[in-house]
Amino acid sequence: MQQKQKINEAVQISVPALVRLSRFAPYLPLSSEKILARQSGDYQSPFKGRGMEFDESRLYQAGDDIRNIDWRVTARTGKAHTKLFREERERQVFVWLDLRAPMFFATRGMYKSVLASHMASLLAWSAVHHGDRVGGVIFSDDSHHELKPQRGKNGALRLINQIVEHQSWHNSGQGQRDKSSMLRSLIRLRRVARPGSLIFMLSDFRSLDEKLESQLILLGRHTDIVMVFIYDQLEQELPAAGMYRVSDGKQELMLNTFDRQGSESYQAHFQNHRDKLQQLAKTSNIHLINCTTQNDPLSMLQTGLSKKVRR
Repeated sequence: MQQKQKINEAVQISVPALVRLSRFAPYLPLSSEKILARQSGDYQSPFKGRGMEFDESRLYQAGDDIRNIDWRVTARTGKAHTKLFREERERQVFVWLDLRAPMFFATRGMYKSVLASHMASLLAWSAVHHGDRVGGVIFSDDSHHELKPQRGKNGALRLINQIVEHQSWHNSGQGQRDKSSMLRSLIRLRRVARPGSLIFMLSDFRSLDEKLESQLILLGRHTDIVMVFIYDQLEQELPAAGMYRVSDGKQELMLNTFDRQGSESYQAHFQNHRDKLQQLAKTSNIHLINCTTQNDPLSMLQTGLSKKVRR
């Protein structure tokens, strides 16, 4: 019975399981002194920090930036007024979660989709713990759902419920494959993420091409991005020479790994994909975390977010 429960938890998620992760929120570093710390402020360099929001208007003074003149108040009073801004007390934390068909796979540990969902929940609860607003874009092969940033536990619970709903839709088998779903979700994320937002991207990043890279580069100019590359050991390297039965629960096929040249080509394809992600992260000031399906989600986030970037 316990073995069956462990298997279920490795291949599917539930609202209670993701809610229970809230107890780990204090142990995940989203504060400045732990995430790539360099300068003062709540979110430190290389993270760009929070945005600015309107505070009040006052009479224009010599030296004020004319671009900040409050024309409405000026017209109403007949005297020039300028807008004052203050640093936002809350930061927008977005979770961009890939729940396409290839994410529902693993040969060991837990499904990539389950691992990503656990990470998404941990990040949401940590954001709530640190007083930030939680939003997200969750997408599958045929749809995406956008969640505007919301503060408090309701923000985290809303994200969790949407994650579980997306998995249920996938398990129903009703979805249709759409290669453009990742691109469309990324374009949408660019439209809703305000400057200074902190964005966590959880995916195996299949279908990464020049269009996707271009969108990521544009997004990274005004936001802080952490990419979590999730993969299974079998995707990195084929097992020793032999015949292996592989199944998705409905269909079976035999995997032949006797072909050495084919195995080497397979391994090189994965390495090229990972190198491409690393190069993109390096040139675009994106923080990259590599994670396998065997890794513990909390430990990987703790380690990955605590690492300092060498300049």
